[in-house]
Parts: sequence; structure tokens; C-alpha cells
Amino acid sequence: MRDAKATALITPETKVGALLADFPQLEEVLFEISPAYQALKNPVLRRTVAKVATLRQVAKVGGIPLGVLIGRLRRAVGQDGAAVDDDETGPHGPPPDWARNAEVVRSFDARETIESGGHPMERVMGDLATLEAGEIYELVTPFVPAPLVDLARQKGFEGFSIEDGPGLFRTRFRRS
Repeated sequence: MRDAKATALITPETKVGALLADFPQLEEVLFEISPAYQALKNPVLRRTVAKVATLRQVAKVGGIPLGVLIGRLRRAVGQDGAAVDDDETGPHGPPPDWARNAEVVRSFDARETIESGGHPMERVMGDLATLEAGEIYELVTPFVPAPLVDLARQKGFEGFSIEDGPGLFRTRFRRS
């Protein structure tokens, strides 16, 4: 662990892997903040997602306001600083028409994969690559898959997550 004074301020763009490398004690704080963060115990997710997921994305996964997450982490390591404005976390507002009314042509329930220690990213990105214009793909997960949604957006897809109950999210994708 590096000296906290020599470590950069915890920000929304801080990667989870770097955060936990600098401050291993924050793992327990994350677990207390949201049950969704228990997934960090999964070694596959820890080696893959934690290296690329930012705290902004993790706030969405946990359904936690960004300012609350950053503030709690900063206080836990003795950092002070300006408040972080909250931004949207989790699914908000009504789904767009394309996500609500269109017929899903392909679906993948990734809950078992995630719970058994796997990560659905490779399969989902492969499935998305085969989508034709106007087709809808649905991913079922126990949390908002914010890093995956962001990656899909970078590849030219739209995504919207709908919470269907505790631990049940349906994220729909289509080509932009």
C-alpha cells in the first residue's frame, strides 16, 4: 500500500482495482455500502472488471449516488476534498420506446455465470456483434452491468437497464 498522502484523491474516475491496491481496507467499506459489491470477492471479476471499472460505473452497479460513494470512501481513508456531484446511478426514468416496446430477438441470463465466478463480457460482446439493425438483445443480471453497458456504447450500441425486482435487472441493447 502506498502512503495515502502520496496517493491521488479518490475521484469518480478512479479505477476500483487501483483503489483497492492503494487502500485494501476499502474492500470492507464497499461491501458495507452495497451488497452488489460482494461480487468483488469473485477472483475473475476482480482481475478483469475491477481493473477497468471506475467508481462512477460502480456507483451505478450498486445503485448508490456517486457523491455518497465517493464521500464514504474518502472519509474512510482520511481524505478531504470538495463534494462530488451526484449523477444518475442505476436505471432512472422511463425506458425509451425501443427498449420497452421492441421484441427481444436474443437473450442471455448471466446470473448463474456471475454467481459461479464467471464474467459475461466476452459472450455478450460476441452476441451484440451479430445483431442486425433494429434487433434487441437482452442481458439479465443481478445488478446494473454499468462497465459492460459503457463498453457496448463505445462499440456503437445503445443500452438501457430496467430493474424488475431485487437483484433482477434486464439490460436491453441495440445498434445505435
